[in-house]
Amino acid sequence: MSNKIKAIIVDDEALARESLRSALAEFEDIEIIKECVNGFDAVQEVHRSRPDLMFLDIQMPRLDGFDVVELLGKEAPFIIFVTAYDEYALRAFEAEALDYLMKPVNPKRLQMSIERVREKLVSRGDISRVSESMERFIDQHRERLAPLTRILIRDGSDVHIIPVEDIIYFEAEEDYVRIHTGERTYLKLDSMANLEAKLDTQNFCRVHRSILLNIGYLVKIEPYSKDSRIAKLKNGKTLPISRSGYNRLMELL
Repeated sequence: MSNKIKAIIVDDEALARESLRSALAEFEDIEIIKECVNGFDAVQEVHRSRPDLMFLDIQMPRLDGFDVVELLGKEAPFIIFVTAYDEYALRAFEAEALDYLMKPVNPKRLQMSIERVREKLVSRGDISRVSESMERFIDQHRERLAPLTRILIRDGSDVHIIPVEDIIYFEAEEDYVRIHTGERTYLKLDSMANLEAKLDTQNFCRVHRSILLNIGYLVKIEPYSKDSRIAKLKNGKTLPISRSGYNRLMELL
C-alpha cells in the first residue's frame, strides 16, 4: 500500500503498549499516531484524528474496550481487540468474525491481522457487515451484564457515565432517548425498548409509550381524566400514565 495506515494503541498498561508498538515496527505501512492509556482518551482521539485502525485492550478500568466501541458507534475505525480473555469469549469473537490478538501478541497472528486490515481498507466492501457484527457482539455482551448499572453518553469527544439510580426517567424522542436526571438532561442514540430490556424491571417501569420511569422517584398517582392518570415525582414534575402503564405500575407497587 502506498499510503500509511494510521493506527492508535489503547491499553492502560505501559508494558503492553510498548510490546505492541515494538511488534508493529516490523510493518512499514503501519503508523502509530497515538497511544491512549484509557477509554476516555481513545474516544477523544478517534474523534480528533480519525485513525484507520485501533488496537483496543478490553480489560481497562472505568471504560473497557466494549464501552469504547459502544460510544464510538459508526465512527469507530477498524478494530483489533487485544485481550487476555478465556477460550469461551474467544469463540464469541470468532463467531462474529471479529479480529483479536491474545496477550502476549504472537508475531504470526499479528501478521494475519494486519493482512486482513489491508484487504478491508483496499476493498471497503465489508464495512457494514463488520459493523453489524460488532453491534451484535456488543449487544450480547450487554445482555450478559444486565441489568444495567450505568448509562454511557457521548457528546462529541466528551463522555458521561450516569449511574442508573441518578436517572429519574427516560423519554423517547424520535430515534433518541432523552435521559432526565436531577441536574440536567442527556440525549442518547438508542431505543426505549432496548433500554427497557436491559434495566432492572423492579426499579424502572414503562408508564407511558414514551416514558420509562424510575419508580424510586414516584411520590403518588393522581387521576387526570376518566381514563388517564398522572405521576407526581419528588422533583415536582408530573408525567402522563397510560392505562397499560398504570397496570404495570400496580404490579410493581
